Amino acid sequence: MGIAEWREQLRRGEVSARELTDRHLARIAAVDPTVHAFLEVTAERARADADRIDAARAAGESLPPLAGIPLAIKDNLCTKGIRTTCSSRMLETFVPPYESTVTERLWRAGAVLLGKTNLDEFAMGSSTETSAFGASRNPWNPDRVPGGSSGGSAAAVAAGECIGSLGSDTGGSIRQPASFCGVVGLKPTYGRVSRWGLVAFASSLDQVGPFSSSVADAAELLQVIAGEDPRDATCLRAPVPDYSADLEKPIAGLRVGLIRECFDQEGLDPAVKASVLAAAAQLEALGCELVDVSCPRFNDGIATYYVIAPSEASANLARYDGVKYGFRAAPGEPGSDGLAAMTARSRAEGFGEEVQRRILIGTYALSAGYVDAYYRKAQQVRTLIRRDFDRAFETVDVLLTPTSPTTAFPSGAHAGDPLAMYLADLLTIPANLAGLPAISVPCGFDAQGLPIGLQLITGVLEEPKLLRVAHQYEQAARVMDARPAATLVA
Repeated sequence: MGIAEWREQLRRGEVSARELTDRHLARIAAVDPTVHAFLEVTAERARADADRIDAARAAGESLPPLAGIPLAIKDNLCTKGIRTTCSSRMLETFVPPYESTVTERLWRAGAVLLGKTNLDEFAMGSSTETSAFGASRNPWNPDRVPGGSSGGSAAAVAAGECIGSLGSDTGGSIRQPASFCGVVGLKPTYGRVSRWGLVAFASSLDQVGPFSSSVADAAELLQVIAGEDPRDATCLRAPVPDYSADLEKPIAGLRVGLIRECFDQEGLDPAVKASVLAAAAQLEALGCELVDVSCPRFNDGIATYYVIAPSEASANLARYDGVKYGFRAAPGEPGSDGLAAMTARSRAEGFGEEVQRRILIGTYALSAGYVDAYYRKAQQVRTLIRRDFDRAFETVDVLLTPTSPTTAFPSGAHAGDPLAMYLADLLTIPANLAGLPAISVPCGFDAQGLPIGLQLITGVLEEPKLLRVAHQYEQAARVMDARPAATLVA
């Protein structure tokens, strides 16, 4: 059931917040040894929060919208007094003295924290295999990856370990794992949700968003976490609309653009293409007009991203030097342990291979003599990609693509081929470069019974329209009603 259904059961006393929390903690105990979605389960805090909500309800107090709803949080969002590791040895013992804005808003809304979820180290990856604390697995098939970097958050929702979760999306890290795990994943407009307390990867691209089992639940979670934050200078001051208000409003007459460059490329799984085109036909049956559109520089997004994101990561991760907090390497040989040597050893031992690779790429792109050729040029191409989107939205209301070129690939399939791993985000990256809101919704299954995701994109701050189209499709297609037998971890 979704948030609204659980809230009604809680209100009527058919289930208590403590019972609902205990159910999910029991589910975590049963399946997480296989899935490994969680890095830390905060059972004691969860039960205390649930008991407090039950006491307030018994006393007749007015309760906030998420009171008693058990959620999970990606472990790159700071939680006061609870370890926040970014799945890195570098931050293995880091306990934040403050709460991120988004989690602060969730707790104020009455949500219950079940724990912190696994991710690719510092959110750098597309499979949740670069975590220093072990890979997560896909609940649909434990031999497959859950996607990344927010694979733990997606897998936790898919496996029924929580009702919803938060992730972060820098180049597809919410939408791609949502597609692989058969759940809904929403990346809001850049600046719609505060990044204060999100451990930075690439500051001009990072955005926090929800995972859920339905579009309606994604709308509810976005309602709580969206909005202005004076602590984040990039956070927009635009008013927050009621995201649930128009979900049932018909979408007949809207123009849906199918981006030509997304469907003609090499490497697109035929099953994915067929499923997404069938979803487009479903939208047409709901009264939408399908339009063929071109975004000529769409496929340039991946090369652009892998200059900009590593460059920003190189700058952001420079703070981890083994001095004030985080991992510090053991002392070296006597007389050879100056500050520079200690810092070099700490970073070499504290960061994993993929993080080091991206730091090196970014440092090179920003170095004297190369910054104009690489970083500046990438920013110029980024502007052209954004202009392609602007032109497309002059003629259509929504853009439609597959979320990922393939379904979930086998664990270890791309372990020795970083370029193949990077291509998993080919279709999601452009929305980040342009700062646009985008959502992944399940739209079918491949021959192995693995879920396929449909990506919808709208203009800046057009989340109400995005959610309405996604919800109407979800309700008409009812994809999960046709879920193959014997799927999801028992």
